[in-house]
This record gives sequence, structure tokens and C-alpha cells, in this order.
Amino acid sequence: MIDYDAMIAQRLRGIDASGIRRVFDLAAKIENPINLSIGQPHFDVPQPIKDAAAEAIQAGHNSYTQTQGIAALRDAVCERFNADYQTDGRWADYGCLITSGVSGGLLLALQTLIEPGDQVLVPDPYFVMYKHLVTLAGGEAVFVDTYPDFQMTAARVEPHMTERTKLLLLASPSNPTGVVTTPGAMAALVELCERRGVLLLSDEIYDEFCYEKADSPTGPRSPSPASVSDQVLVLRGHSKTYAMTGWRLGYAMGPKPIVEPMTKLQQYTFVCAPSMVQHAGVAALGVDMADQVAAYRRKRDMVVKALADRFELTPPGGAFYAFPKVPTDETATQFVERAIEKELLIIPGCVFSERDTHFRLSYACDDDTLARGLDLLNELAGGE
Repeated sequence: MIDYDAMIAQRLRGIDASGIRRVFDLAAKIENPINLSIGQPHFDVPQPIKDAAAEAIQAGHNSYTQTQGIAALRDAVCERFNADYQTDGRWADYGCLITSGVSGGLLLALQTLIEPGDQVLVPDPYFVMYKHLVTLAGGEAVFVDTYPDFQMTAARVEPHMTERTKLLLLASPSNPTGVVTTPGAMAALVELCERRGVLLLSDEIYDEFCYEKADSPTGPRSPSPASVSDQVLVLRGHSKTYAMTGWRLGYAMGPKPIVEPMTKLQQYTFVCAPSMVQHAGVAALGVDMADQVAAYRRKRDMVVKALADRFELTPPGGAFYAFPKVPTDETATQFVERAIEKELLIIPGCVFSERDTHFRLSYACDDDTLARGLDLLNELAGGE
């Protein structure tokens, strides 16, 4: 008999099943839940993007592309960076790789850069995938506590740096908190990383969903380390901005000595991003999403106003999440279990953190669902 359990690689044994999946399992028997757990836009892919994908299929763009992606999309990405950060073509001289989503970019980056014993600095709270991808690469995730305001600052980061520190992972706006790194904090982090010889990897999947004015001349995008340095690796994607979560399209921009090995690794893993989606991605970069972003800013304001009296909440500056602290004498897991009994789906903070004191809600839903969910949270805050 084959012992299947004994055959599983040790690196996978260090990874738990997603806590989000456990919430869904608890809620599986709920027929019509109030769902504030989904981490994807509730609007559909804009029609011009759908049309571009359909046209690409009909035109025969169904084969492998170059591993690094089609030239039209890579050119469009470089033009976007140059427009955002007025770099006078600087980014065009650096590596550009079209990836299978930002998640694919993260996997490629960490497998390219991290060896056993290397340390990766990760903000706590963090996107659920970060620490597990570090584990798969053989590295050690070192958590930087950012409570209570969730700002990743040089003062918080530097005490955790050692001779083994190779990478700093940063996401702004953040999942799960929605917090946006301030321009001053971003510049200080860049200076710290360059001084200590640590690469800053900037996960900017929510860059368009930034609700305050920032440093980009083309819109209120989140501050990016790309605005002050070219010694950074930037990952962006189409999934959140254009609701293309299932299309798996992202891109990496950074120094060629890093992006070229990532491209080599993609050749032997993902091969290339989906061909027809790449063509649609060119069209997507020309679609104005200002109305959708404005709608989500209004929803953000609904959340902050509704929870202000009963919950401790750092107002999210971007993305479409809020990360309130549980106001009762119980863990976030216990609070979420009570919420599920009331047919409300939210995610306990321990999924995203070494603590279990907060919970994540997503306001990527219709206004009625959001209003009902917020009313129920206030009811739960009273211990009911």
C-alpha cells in the first residue's frame, strides 16, 4: 500500500488550508447569506474588454505567446508607468513581464529571489498568500506589527532587519485593512531598503481603488515606490480594477536582472499568460473606471459612518475592505461564528494576521446588501 500522506512534501505541510475556505464551509448551508466576504468587485467586466477578448479569439489569438507577453501589452504597461510617474521613459529600460495574475507574479518573484534561510519582511496584517508563498520558497516570513493604524513605516520595519533580510513585501492599498501607505512613509521605506540592500516588492493590485489624492498626475492612485526609485519590483494586475479576477492577468515591472530570471521561471511554469486575455488587457488599459471607483468610495463612506459608534476602525483609504476591531469580549473567530449564525459572512482577522482581534468585511457588493450587513454588525456589537 502506498502511504499517500507520507508522500506529501514537507514544504506543503507548513501551509494551512485557507481560513476563508473554513468560513465558506461553515456557511455552506445558508441559502441567501448577507455576503460581505468576497474579495472581488461586484460589477461585471466592462463591455469593451469583453469585446476585445472575443475578437482576439475569433482572430485566432489562441496559441502560446512569448513568455514575457505580447509586445502591445508590454508597451502599454510601460506607457502607463511613464504617465503615472513622469519617468521620461525610465521604466521602458527596465524589465516588463506579463504574468498570470499578481498571484502568479508573487510566486515567480519569491521563487526567483528567496533561498532557504532568507528572511522576508511581511506587514501584519497581510494578504493571506504572502506567508505561504515565502514558506514554499524556503524562506522565513518575519512579521512587522502595524497595529493599530496599519501603517508600514521605516521605524517599524528597521528593527526587524538582519543580515538575512532579502525582501520587504508591501501592499498599498492593503488587503485586509484598505489602508494606504502615506507618501512620506513610502519614501522612507524606499530609502531604508536601498540603504540596507533589501529589495522592496510593491503589490499594487488595488492601485486604482485609492480614494484620496496621491502622487500620480493621471489620477488618485495609491503612492508607489516607483515614483521615487527604480530599484523596486512592482506588481500590478487587471483582476480588481476591471473585475477580471478569473481572467488571470498581471504584470511585473522592475530591474532586468530580476525580471529576466522571473521570465525564465515563467517559461517552465505558467508558460505565458492567457493569449486572448493579453489582447483584452491592452483594451482594458484604455477603459475609464472612474465611476466604479467613485461608487466604491461612497460605499467606503457608508461603512465608516455606520460603524463609527460601536467599532474601532482605521478608515480605509483604498481597496474595498475594512478591518474593524471586535467590540465584544470574544475573539474574532467567535464573533464571526455568531455572525454566520445570523447569515452574515465576514472573515476573522486570524486569516490575515498573527492576532485574532479584528475581522475583514468587503464592501464590494450592492448597497442594500451592504446596509443590511452593517445593521447586523451593529446588532452583533451589542452582544445580540
